[in-house]
Amino acid sequence: MGPHALHLRRVEGMPELWLKALGLALIFEAFMPFVAPDRWRETMRKLGDIEPNRIRQFALAALAIGTGLLWL
Repeated sequence: MGPHALHLRRVEGMPELWLKALGLALIFEAFMPFVAPDRWRETMRKLGDIEPNRIRQFALAALAIGTGLLWL
């Protein structure tokens, strides 16, 4: 097998990798509402009181950490 065959094999597996990543994200998103729906609802209400800039700061930090972890 030449180097092109290995490259094609990686590209063919990409949709499977994305589906697994999406599945993992859905698991993380659904865990708390399933385990503790009342507490999750109250937390969502409290998030509405936080300033948009503070939410953006948290989201930016999460994006940076997530990107860094993917590069490991």
